[in-house]
Amino acid sequence: MIHINIKEKEVPALGFGTYKLKDKIGAEAVSDAIAIGYRHIDTAEAYDNEEAVGQGIRDSGVARDELFVTTKIWYDHLKHDALIKAAETSLKKLRTDYVDLLLIHWPNKDVAMKEPLEALTELMQQGKVKLIGVSNFTCEMVDKAAALAPVACNQVEYHPFLSQQEMLKTIRGNDMFLTAYCPIAKGKVLDHETIKDIGAKYKKNAAQITLRWHVQQQHVAAIPKSSSAERRRENFEIFDFELTQQEMQAITALGSPEGRLVDPSWAPTWDC
Repeated sequence: MIHINIKEKEVPALGFGTYKLKDKIGAEAVSDAIAIGYRHIDTAEAYDNEEAVGQGIRDSGVARDELFVTTKIWYDHLKHDALIKAAETSLKKLRTDYVDLLLIHWPNKDVAMKEPLEALTELMQQGKVKLIGVSNFTCEMVDKAAALAPVACNQVEYHPFLSQQEMLKTIRGNDMFLTAYCPIAKGKVLDHETIKDIGAKYKKNAAQITLRWHVQQQHVAAIPKSSSAERRRENFEIFDFELTQQEMQAITALGSPEGRLVDPSWAPTWDC
């Protein structure tokens, strides 16, 4: 496993995403992912599956302090008291005393950034959160957030077809890491000839090549989700080879600002 060192903490660079994995299926998926070797588990208040994720963690039998657990607060709970309440509810659902990383899920233009960041910092000071961060923030927002609080992460869409080079510069300049959601572009990488050709050399599929590309980048983590046990295992089998610099560059060159797949009505105006 590759780790990212941020603010004196170690973050596993490959995590398991849980979006849409609920109830018994969700709990079994999390337990299986941990059995495979995943130690970074990502959930969110809005996924409505924190109880299932918590159950999967308990069922795994792996000690809580061996896992890195992330959850996120929805954008309509960013007022100070609402955020504190939402975070405590998440802890109860997960049945844990703390999360390793707590994120603002999306920015809210109607709530000054300082307010939720102060609430996150309070939770960190109380030991209920080890690291704090944001998600779906623009470059300008990341710079502002970093000036207000010790944010460690921005979780954003990132895959070979969406260039995030400016965001990566911003992240690294602020001693943060980027967590990539939709890392295999909702399966679109599977049919791309450049990625498939690189995979043939290593006897790996396009998803494995793409995830390896993510974790070989400085300060980048990826959180692929899969409801298939076979795919979960395949996605984890990326630590027995290394892409060349030329291969890394070839995959990066596929990206453009127009490659975005997730852009809901409440999203900010993307600046990088």
